[in-house]
Amino acid sequence: MIFHTFGDKENKAILLIHGMLNPWQIWTDAIEKFKEKYYVIVPELDGHTQSEKSAFISVDDEAAKITEYIKNELGGEVFLLAGISMGGRIAATAAKSKDIKIGNLVLDGAPLTNINGLLKTVFKKNYKAVIAKSKARDPKILESAKRDFLPEKMIPFYLKVADNMDEQSIVNMIDTVFTDFDFSRYPDDMRILFMHGTKGNEQVSRKCALKMKKANPQTEIRCFEGFAHAELACFKSAQWVKEVEGFIS
Repeated sequence: MIFHTFGDKENKAILLIHGMLNPWQIWTDAIEKFKEKYYVIVPELDGHTQSEKSAFISVDDEAAKITEYIKNELGGEVFLLAGISMGGRIAATAAKSKDIKIGNLVLDGAPLTNINGLLKTVFKKNYKAVIAKSKARDPKILESAKRDFLPEKMIPFYLKVADNMDEQSIVNMIDTVFTDFDFSRYPDDMRILFMHGTKGNEQVSRKCALKMKKANPQTEIRCFEGFAHAELACFKSAQWVKEVEGFIS
């Protein structure tokens, strides 16, 4: 895992976690907006590093590394911990640590649920194919990526991620992201925002948001009609930033 930092370390800290197959640069707009007022930290998750190969072991392993960074580099406290999709799952896991203090937890489409073994097998097969075709620079898969997955300006960074990603990291991601989540109680003073869309599999995100609110009544849920999974953060980043800025202020 590689940590990228922006802004003045004397300011309140904001830590942003990207999603599965996302390059860390997906946060570029958020970094530009927040770095003037906050100290912004963006982890480049294992299995997604662009300058060198690394292995994704598990959600718990990624969360532990982020927790250790917060303890050792940020005095054990962050003003905002945010994550999209798999990054939200990692953020929600890290926020359980008793060793750190989180002021605001923002989850966008976090998959806080288990799925059956057959569906996991399908996901693994599909993601392996996507990465293999991306490595081969298959025109159809790149057009599909620009349409459904990432803005065109992010594709060069994504291809660097794909080039270094191995199949075992994909297997480990699917196996550890889509497991049962313990919706335990966070500290009452930890403010929580759970955002999700309505298209496709966002019904799963909706159910996770409701479970989070049941366990933690301080949770605010914002539903974005007509948006697909992680579409707000990935394709409407200025709006995402505005939503989060309003929430933390």
